[in-house]
Amino acid sequence: MTEEQKSGVSFNIREPVYIQVVRHFKEQIATGQISAGDKIPSRRELAAVMKINPNTAQKAYKEMEEQGLIVTEGNSPSRITQDQRILSSIRSELIETAVDAFIVSIQNIQIPVEELVDIVKTKYTSERKSAAAEGGDVR
Repeated sequence: MTEEQKSGVSFNIREPVYIQVVRHFKEQIATGQISAGDKIPSRRELAAVMKINPNTAQKAYKEMEEQGLIVTEGNSPSRITQDQRILSSIRSELIETAVDAFIVSIQNIQIPVEELVDIVKTKYTSERKSAAAEGGDVR
């Protein structure tokens, strides 16, 4: 197993790493890999596993605390929030962000929306079938 598979994150150079770490946690919540109240690694542990600077891990945790995504009380380990309002908004936020990026990237082609929806449906269905055939998660 590679380090990338262990951490589940492959960083890109287009956006700050701490933002990508926050999105990684949101994706884990949205897919049920972590749940409300679950403990998360310490900042140092996260930095080591993800091979990022500890200051970057600290910045990601600070951002998640500001968003209400995690709660840290005293010297206790940080935990995923139990606020259902925040947790239920994560999936919608991730979908909207992905759709917005897709629209920006495709808009100049000026494809009719019906044709675009058909292409997306076909591709999405095909990808889900491939993932299922490979034993992947198709949520």
